[in-house]
Amino acid sequence: MGMVAALAVSATVVDVSPFSTNGALVLAAAPDVDRKRFFRQLMTYGGIVVTYGGIVVAAFRRWCGW
Repeated sequence: MGMVAALAVSATVVDVSPFSTNGALVLAAAPDVDRKRFFRQLMTYGGIVVTYGGIVVAAFRRWCGW
């Protein structure tokens, strides 16, 4: 179960990161936006997902008693 949770968090981070293919395509295709600001927003969101995703998974593991 821990492996599944780690894969789910990793897949989410990869999808929103501007360094991934999906994130780069979203950044490149965004019409009429400040690209530097949008890049920072994507990076911030990725950092939040990594931080809170890890905390949630660790809390869930402790709650389940793994």
